[in-house]
Amino acid sequence: MSQLFTGRRAAAALVTAALLVPLSACGDNKKDEGAEKSGSAAPKADLTVLAASSLTDVFNKAGAVYEKEHPGTKVHFSFAGSQELAAQVREGAPADAVVTADTKTMDSLKADVAAPTVIAKNRLVIVTGEGNPKKVDNLKALTDSKLKVVLAAPEVPVGRYSKQVLDAQKLKVKAVSQEPNVRAVLSKVELGEADAGLVYKTDAATAPKKVDAVDIPDAQNAVASYPAATVKASQHTAAAAAFVKWLSTPEAQKLLQQAGFQKP
Repeated sequence: MSQLFTGRRAAAALVTAALLVPLSACGDNKKDEGAEKSGSAAPKADLTVLAASSLTDVFNKAGAVYEKEHPGTKVHFSFAGSQELAAQVREGAPADAVVTADTKTMDSLKADVAAPTVIAKNRLVIVTGEGNPKKVDNLKALTDSKLKVVLAAPEVPVGRYSKQVLDAQKLKVKAVSQEPNVRAVLSKVELGEADAGLVYKTDAATAPKKVDAVDIPDAQNAVASYPAATVKASQHTAAAAAFVKWLSTPEAQKLLQQAGFQKP
C-alpha cells in the first residue's frame, strides 16, 4: 500500500514539474519583453528612419556603423524634404524615427512623436558651378537678373532659411525654380542648369569637384537645427529610442562633424 502511495506521489510530482516548465518559459518571455520596453539594452529590430535630404551621406555612414555595433538591427533610411517627412508621419506611413532639418517642422509633429533632441546644426552657403565662373562672391550678387539662381521652395526648411537671410539683407532674388529639397537645388547647379543656389554647407561639401561654395558671413547667415525623435506609432519604440539616443553619442557626433555639421 505504501509503495502504491509512493508511486502516486512520484507521478503527481512529474505532472507538476511538467506544468511548471511552460509557466517558467512564459515568465522568461515577459522578462525579456520588460527589458525591451525599459530600453536597458538596444533590442534587435528593422528600423525605418525618415531623415532630411541633407543627412543622406552622413546617415548612410552612420547607419552602417550602428548596424555593426548592434548585430541583428537594420536601419533603413528614407530621405526627403522635411515637409514631406512630416506629411508621411501624419498620414501614418510606417516609420520608427524622424529627423528634420528644422525645429518648426518637428514642432508640428508634437502629437505624433516623442520629445525631440537636437543632434546637429548647419549653416547656408552660396553654391556655384566649379570655378565660380559667374564670380558670385556674396548674397547681393544673387540679385543680378542675368544670373540663373535656384532656391528651395519656401515650405522646405532650407528654402525658409534662404528667405530669412535674403529678407534680412533686403535682397530680392528671382529664382528660376523652387525645388522640393536641398539636394535638388544642389543638383541643378551641378548639372549647369543654374548658376548659383543656396544650400547647406554640408551639401556643398558632398560635391567638391563639381561645385564651389561661397561662405556667407555669420552675421548674415541662419543656423539650421536638426531635431530627432521617435515616432509614437512605431512598433519598435525601444529600438528606435536607442538609435535616436545613439545619434548624440561621441561616435555619432564625430561622424556628423566630419561631414561638416556643427555641434548641437
